[in-house]
Amino acid sequence: MILTVTPNPSLDRTYEVQALKRGEVIRAETERMDPGGKGVNVSRAVAAARRRTVAVLPLGGAPGALIADLLDAQGIEVAPVPVAGATRSNIALAESDGVLTKINAPGPELSAAEQELLLDTVREQSRDADWIACCGSLPRGLAPSWYADVVARAHAGGARIALDTSGPALLEALRARPDVVKPNAEELAEAVGRPLATLGDALKAAEEVRGMGARAVLASLGADGQLLVEDKGAWFATARVDTVRSNVGAGDSSLAGFLIAGGSGPEALASAVAHGAAAVQLPGSVMPTPADLDPAAVTVTAEIPLDRELTEPVS
Repeated sequence: MILTVTPNPSLDRTYEVQALKRGEVIRAETERMDPGGKGVNVSRAVAAARRRTVAVLPLGGAPGALIADLLDAQGIEVAPVPVAGATRSNIALAESDGVLTKINAPGPELSAAEQELLLDTVREQSRDADWIACCGSLPRGLAPSWYADVVARAHAGGARIALDTSGPALLEALRARPDVVKPNAEELAEAVGRPLATLGDALKAAEEVRGMGARAVLASLGADGQLLVEDKGAWFATARVDTVRSNVGAGDSSLAGFLIAGGSGPEALASAVAHGAAAVQLPGSVMPTPADLDPAAVTVTAEIPLDRELTEPVS
């Protein structure tokens, strides 16, 4: 079972449009409404792969109730933490050329009692978990050290933990030695405090993040592929993608694929890239099923082309 923790979930509305023109009336071609938040998306991807998952998340108001209903309909077990504030609603505009514009609301502020209840719920639900995936931004009220506390408690209970967050929350959590962290290129550059222009730069940065406490780093580099750096070695993987429809939740689908495949080694990396590549070819934040995956399109190598320039270098 994969347990996910999403401290700041959302109700996501995704509209597909031909082009985004500021100041004009834009007619959407399609509309989707999905439960959102990085951890929620990981649970959705795990459920789509027909594996058991439990989602821990604070829920409040009408949006929170709708999220619980949507997750239940997708076969996801929900461990809700009731909060006084309404769960946030986000909007994503997906243009026909693959460009995505997102508007994310801040979300409710959690009281001290709600924060403690959230931690207690994670502890109670983690007893049967193979992995705990803590993902996304922290809501107002939670200190940057909150994820570090979760990592420490998870390890004390014998669980493995994957972390997908950024900024101070990531840096604080690294001190507790999470089993794997999944930064994108921007988050990786921010963690080491310098730009990334090549795969070699990304590899060196991932190694430094391991030196800061992470036991393994799964770095998403967008269209350039993914890097996995761990005790046993480092690997680079890419996948052929025919058409990009939406990258909403693609990184979360990738993390799910990684954990489903064991969370270590080149086979898990291949699964991560296959899931991510399948997700970007689906509308909105639809998560891929096994039928959507194309393992033959994935290439994994230990011979990392260090001089290859990133398609989107991070300054």
